[in-house]
Amino acid sequence: MSLKKKLTLAENPLERVFVKPELKPHKVMSNDLKVDKPIVILNDKGLHTRPATELVKCAQNFKAQIFLIYQGLNVNAKSLLGVLMLAATRGARIEVEAEGSDAAEAVEALAVLARNRFNIRY
Repeated sequence: MSLKKKLTLAENPLERVFVKPELKPHKVMSNDLKVDKPIVILNDKGLHTRPATELVKCAQNFKAQIFLIYQGLNVNAKSLLGVLMLAATRGARIEVEAEGSDAAEAVEALAVLARNRFNIRY
């Protein structure tokens, strides 16, 4: 099909510019687990850059998709900017949600990290 013919297929001129690719369904593996567990921020200064970096580095070790939920925000735990957006202070209760083959291990590792104050001593 020629380029000229492709352009004439769209009636609306905006559709010619903003062509949406078709969405392809992703495979859902039957052995994927979905696990969630709350963690509490124990650090005096909350979840600032250093503890957030430790959390992200820990989360990146797992294949599972990991999300943090706090005050209506749902962010990817593997994204430093996302974790910092939470602006979680000391005592904040954050829900950790993971889905994948190693979801249980991921959630437990993040819970242990939070209990250990993200390995940061002031």
